[in-house]
Amino acid sequence: MRPPHVHSRPGPGPRVLRAVGPIAAALALALLAPGGAVAFTAPAEPPVSEGVDLTRQRAHWIDATTVLWPAELGPESTYTLVASDDDGFDVSDGRITGDHDLLELTPDPDGLTEEQRRSRPHLADLAVLETGDIPREHLREALTGRLVVVEWDADGDVTAATGVQIPGVLDDVYAEAVDADLGVFWDARGRPTVSLWAPTARSVTLELFTDSTGGNRRAVPMRRDDRTGVWSVKGGSAWTGRFYTFDVRVFSPYADDGRGAFVDNRVTDPYSVSLSTDSALSHMVDLADPDLAPRGWHERDKPEAVPFRDASVYELHVRDHSVFDATVPADLRGTFAAFGETESAGMRDLAALAEDGMDYVHLLPVFDIGSVPEDPADRAEPPCDLGSFAPDSEGQQACIDGIRAQDAFNWGYDPYHYTVPEGSYGTDPDGSARVIEFRTMVGGLNDAGLRVVMDVVYNHTHQAGQGEQSVLDRVVPGYHHRLDADGAVATSTCCPNTAPEHLMTGRLVVDSVTTWAREYKVDGFRFDLMGHHPKQNMLDVRAALDALTLEEDGVDGKAILLYGEGWNFGEVADDARFEQATQINMAGTGIGTFNDRLRDAVRGGGPFDGDPGVQGFGSGLYTDPNASPANGTEQEQADRLRRYQDLIKVGLTGNLRDYRFTDSSGREVTGWDVDYNGAPGGYSLSPQEAITYVDAHDNETLYDALAYKLPPTTPMDDRVRMQALSLGTALLGQGPVLVHAGSERLRSKSLDRNSYDSGDWFNRFSRDCSEGNNFGVGLPPAWDNEDKWSYARPLLADPALVADCAAIDASRDRFGELLRIRESTPAFSLGTAEEIQERLSFPAGDAGEIPGVITMHIDTTGLDEEWTSVTVVFNASPDPAEPRVDALIGGDVALHPVQAGSDDEVVRESAFDPDTGVLNVPPRTVAVFVAD
Repeated sequence: MRPPHVHSRPGPGPRVLRAVGPIAAALALALLAPGGAVAFTAPAEPPVSEGVDLTRQRAHWIDATTVLWPAELGPESTYTLVASDDDGFDVSDGRITGDHDLLELTPDPDGLTEEQRRSRPHLADLAVLETGDIPREHLREALTGRLVVVEWDADGDVTAATGVQIPGVLDDVYAEAVDADLGVFWDARGRPTVSLWAPTARSVTLELFTDSTGGNRRAVPMRRDDRTGVWSVKGGSAWTGRFYTFDVRVFSPYADDGRGAFVDNRVTDPYSVSLSTDSALSHMVDLADPDLAPRGWHERDKPEAVPFRDASVYELHVRDHSVFDATVPADLRGTFAAFGETESAGMRDLAALAEDGMDYVHLLPVFDIGSVPEDPADRAEPPCDLGSFAPDSEGQQACIDGIRAQDAFNWGYDPYHYTVPEGSYGTDPDGSARVIEFRTMVGGLNDAGLRVVMDVVYNHTHQAGQGEQSVLDRVVPGYHHRLDADGAVATSTCCPNTAPEHLMTGRLVVDSVTTWAREYKVDGFRFDLMGHHPKQNMLDVRAALDALTLEEDGVDGKAILLYGEGWNFGEVADDARFEQATQINMAGTGIGTFNDRLRDAVRGGGPFDGDPGVQGFGSGLYTDPNASPANGTEQEQADRLRRYQDLIKVGLTGNLRDYRFTDSSGREVTGWDVDYNGAPGGYSLSPQEAITYVDAHDNETLYDALAYKLPPTTPMDDRVRMQALSLGTALLGQGPVLVHAGSERLRSKSLDRNSYDSGDWFNRFSRDCSEGNNFGVGLPPAWDNEDKWSYARPLLADPALVADCAAIDASRDRFGELLRIRESTPAFSLGTAEEIQERLSFPAGDAGEIPGVITMHIDTTGLDEEWTSVTVVFNASPDPAEPRVDALIGGDVALHPVQAGSDDEVVRESAFDPDTGVLNVPPRTVAVFVAD
């Protein structure tokens, strides 16, 4: 770090300050110090510095020539960029101590360019300093040290100093790294090349081990490519199956309690594809190795892909699927391998769902996570008899609380390694058995008639900085995570946020997704908190998937689904840092986002209501009030119900932005015009861009939400009907639908609104109806539900709310019927916004609309060989409904054959009067009519 034009600084010695740039001109008569720097004798009593804080990184080096300073530039001040590889470096008492280099920075009065402002809008108001033209080799060397920007006053005293955020300059200097091979690549002779992107590292060593205990360590130096910042080494075929880590010598601003220090990090490979138990070591395997393919892996046929707009998706947790399934061998329960047990109750149930029309199983996170001990011997079980407590007791959750950090359950939104199957779901977490068993799971689901979606969580990591389970930050500190103004890792996602807007983090996302698609035949990806990703990152993922072909990659990438949570919040909200992948922004991309509008309108209120009794269309608002004061006056309820019905109508179109219709006040509006808490209701440009759902793993299950919202005396039969009707609003709309596993069976989590860490007990999902639906197994855990206990206690204590076999079976039957109607009827598969506008209408939806009743009419002339129209009536009220549809007058209209053959006597009472065009639909019923 001694470029000729950069001023070198010796370590501690006499009280001497070094001046650069304009200061040097003012000191022309002074003696030149060694190394060409100007020196002068400091005052006997140096002034106390202000604004010096090396625990924060408030300056930004955004490209090779531009540094941003977080305050106004002083008119008499000068600025330097300091680089040091000295552990003794410090700034105090107005001076710098320790070996260091200084680079003069020149203020740029013109500020950022338009392109710089566009790419970093959150930094647009910071002062701009220019570095000048630095030779690349000098710049790369500086980036391996501690970096500080220093402000000097006219007397040569340090008045302010701060650390530097460097993602921007790394992306500029190492842009070619985007095309470099990373991880382990194998040649035709089975020899690996191991590569790690670590541009700020001073050295990287590959550590090889003969076994997973870390024995027989061999250190292999790696060579750096200065063009890309990639360190690599070639090995022999004998490295196959070896375990490995990297020893990275690097400056970390997080070390030494945030003061920063050079550290030697032993770290696993961010591009790992296999691991030892608890992710202690990476495992060097070739995913193309035939030994890692279960029998029939390469020959198995997948179920035919359906258009995204038609997809029905079943959201399921791996452990929930089988941990209580007595028909699965005990050693396979809760694992990937359980999906290979074709005759188990769980797999027979999934096959039956596929027969009814379910297309995909969406698996909650199945990549390597940091929140569950992978060795069963290290896990804890609740030290009590959970079944001995009363249904409304605090005892169950208190008992689970004591061991929940050590038990086997977690939703899994705690990424450790993005591209390795989770070890706790393997029968042997040590090595590549998890790879084989994951593939067994995919094959088992395919054999059951279902394609597979992965829930992926690239928006955050489990840990960051120097944390024990931090990976990315211990390889390239300060790069892969999004930082706030002080250089601290942002945590708006609940955890350390990643920064896929950075070149190599975005590339990691693309590489990981395509690996899962190509090597594991995954058919879709659901992005957690997708709104924290740039829209461009998601478009890059889409493009990379589209490039996969059956001929070259064994998969048809264009058939792979892509959707996610387009929520708008946190430090990136409202496109503060980039154009986000949010609901509104993703319109026109073909990438789906979850539609919370219909969800809230059907259920009532929102996920964070203080009173969970706020009602909606599917829970009796206005038509069957529950007496909660949160619902307001009778008039307020009626007004809110009308607004909810409009939101549901828009949702039934695929939540189309430009769909035109008459709203419940009689106005001609578009989907965009319908209000959703101050935001537009409709936002999509095609039906596949809105994922319709009424419950998911987040928040209370649908059954639990209805338990809170329906009048407490509602009979179980009516609860079953309202469950089916609510699900029907999702199943019988345009566009893809997602259903939470068990909702078809009245699944309860005992009113737990956030069961991510509530153990198997509260998340129990049984296909054996004699075990009930898991309602009334204790007050939901205090850590997320205690403020609702006063509402929950009387409900949980009521045995009438525990579903029996009759209720569970009836619910499953109603769900299956709706799914079969959706799958078999072209009316629910209109392909474009234009066709939906032309064919779909709400004939009874103007100002005279019946409260609690939505009537949807779809003209299928020329679309359906069997019927000319399909009409759906959603009657959520406790009274019979008689909407009139003029287009049906004189027609030959009957109940859909699926419902006509149903064992539901109530729906079979639905009738049509051809003289008046009136449809008669019983209370709490969704009825589908077809016209010849």
